[in-house]
Amino acid sequence: MSNVSMPDLVAVRLYFPASARASRSRFWHHLSAPALAHHLLKVARQAGIEQAILHHVDAGYLKGQRLSHHHPEASAMEHPQCLELVDQRSTLESFLTEHAAELRQVRVLMLACDTLSLAPA
Repeated sequence: MSNVSMPDLVAVRLYFPASARASRSRFWHHLSAPALAHHLLKVARQAGIEQAILHHVDAGYLKGQRLSHHHPEASAMEHPQCLELVDQRSTLESFLTEHAAELRQVRVLMLACDTLSLAPA
């Protein structure tokens, strides 16, 4: 197994409650703002972000909140969500800057990545 370091490749993890909503940027949003998770997935795709994954959270809590468990019929509004974006550091920093207003109450973690090649040398 060879370890190929790509120093500019990073993962950004965005943590927020299921109740979080995107900014009301269009007329229809004033009636019902879209869920932040799905809005961020959409704009990440439009921005050309290499990879975006909305993780299923079975149980957990966000800072200052109570423990929450996922239930298929109903989940608490504070149930945590995690959206992970992977791309070059500069691309993700630009994305975060562009969407800073929507990310004000989102916990953002940026993690440096090492990629592994499992193919024989």
